[in-house]
Amino acid sequence: MKEGKIVSWLKEEGDEVSAGEAIMVVESDKADMDVEAFEDGFIAKIITDEGETATVGDIVALIAESEAEIESVAAAGTGGETSAASTEETAAAPAEGGGGYDCETTEIFMPALSSTMVEGKIVSWLKAVGDPVTAGEAIMVVESDKADMDVEAFEDGYLAAIITDEGETAEVGAPVGIIVEEEADVAVVEAAGPLTIASSTGLASPAAAAPKAAAPKPSNAAPKLSAAAASGGRVVASPLAKKLASELGVDLASIAGSGPGGRITGADIEKAAAGGAPTKKTAVDVPAEPSWVPAEGVVAATPMARVLAKKAKLNLGNIKGTGQFGRVTADDVKIATGEKKPVRKAAAPGAPAPVELPEGLVPFDGMKKAVSNNMEATLSTPIFRVSRDIQTDKFDELYKKVKPDGITVSALLAKAVAMAVEKHPIMNSSFDPKTPGTVYNKDINIAMAVAIDGGLITPTLKNANERNIVELGQNWKELVGKAKTGSLTADEFQSGTFTISNLGMFGVSQFDAILPPGQGSILAIGGTQEKVVPDKSSILGLKIVKKMTVTLTCDHRQIYGADAALFLRTLADIMENRIESLTL
Repeated sequence: MKEGKIVSWLKEEGDEVSAGEAIMVVESDKADMDVEAFEDGFIAKIITDEGETATVGDIVALIAESEAEIESVAAAGTGGETSAASTEETAAAPAEGGGGYDCETTEIFMPALSSTMVEGKIVSWLKAVGDPVTAGEAIMVVESDKADMDVEAFEDGYLAAIITDEGETAEVGAPVGIIVEEEADVAVVEAAGPLTIASSTGLASPAAAAPKAAAPKPSNAAPKLSAAAASGGRVVASPLAKKLASELGVDLASIAGSGPGGRITGADIEKAAAGGAPTKKTAVDVPAEPSWVPAEGVVAATPMARVLAKKAKLNLGNIKGTGQFGRVTADDVKIATGEKKPVRKAAAPGAPAPVELPEGLVPFDGMKKAVSNNMEATLSTPIFRVSRDIQTDKFDELYKKVKPDGITVSALLAKAVAMAVEKHPIMNSSFDPKTPGTVYNKDINIAMAVAIDGGLITPTLKNANERNIVELGQNWKELVGKAKTGSLTADEFQSGTFTISNLGMFGVSQFDAILPPGQGSILAIGGTQEKVVPDKSSILGLKIVKKMTVTLTCDHRQIYGADAALFLRTLADIMENRIESLTL
């Protein structure tokens, strides 16, 4: 890369910037890349506008140390405590060249991570020799005089050589690694050894640069394995080694190479044949993939993820990263803010296919709008609730007798409730806010909630206290049929004076119901359950009975607690002691 084009500025003049925050997007000859600020400060002046091109090393913007210095720095163009944001920040971009190899190579240079940085230390290589790299992918972590920063690759290829190892330091602009286009070319670079690599990149040879280091101390330690070889990946061996291994029947995968980067040499094969070469560690001892753990207190995140998290005021430490080595990506931040939905994991082979659930807004139809409005209409009404258990053994026996005649549980419950309401007319009343006063209803019309496709409706059994259970059963069957076909008239579902909501058939033991508009009471009926109660006539003094819990919700403006309690006592007496009165 010799020049770069400013695709867009992510900050404007006067904006505050933080170290590690993306400030512009640069188009190189390979890809569009985010460029981060490496110092805190304020954008004082943008020199190279969006769409313009600058040579590598040119100053494209000025950063003032404090907000008060913005005007002076912008007017002077330079000077003061300022930092130049330049395309030199992309010094990690590779320089192409052939070097001394029979293949095309690209050097990775130590980038300038701040305007004062002279050298950088390789904290960690995120890729091992032989690993594929993609433009925009983090390949190493560099410690500058300001912070630890991820450095990305600027083109696709394979990491062929690591010149500067982890923990070592290199000057800004010095090559620290080599990338090749084809995987097969990795062996070509490795075969050249450290001396040729250094020469091809313009570095002095190790012997010339550091004579004292020319003769390393002898060591009995086993040769260090490269990550690729140790993990069971591609085996790197010299042509002679491969030839000897074939002739002598030696498995290359079982040999620990003593050459550069764990490369297997001919001598290693001869020693293995004689039984003296160190064997390679198993994949259990060495991770299958290169691992990296960020420094303590550092959250691994992409530049764009940092920008988005800052805008959303999110703590990156609370976001689980899904990128390589657990880095927080832009998508991770978008998922955390709800801007993007997480991608559903593919079902494992043989596992049931995921259930496709409905998604998105579905507008209410007329019925659902009416139900919604009715539910809200009485939310401001002062209500109270009372509950009571009612024994149902005799009620269940009566139902078994009349069921063949087409009489349902709903019809029997409506009759029992209507007879109790007859004894307590206040339960059949409503409140008039204009007077204010109590409005009594002469007719006892029992409305019963019915769930239908797309909503809820309350067909009404009129004058339920005056009709026999056979007539009520037939009328109820007719009303339910109309409800399912949507053919109920307004009078058949809007004339109720007392409402019953029964969820017992769904196994619900107890619940509270919302008071309907224009009524003073609603009774919620739970399912029947067996319970143990005292019984003097029993040998053990106990017996099992069936009971259901009913909960009454009342308008407290005209109905009081004692009224509700007396009503429930009457209802319990009818169902427990005077069940035959329902058949009269």
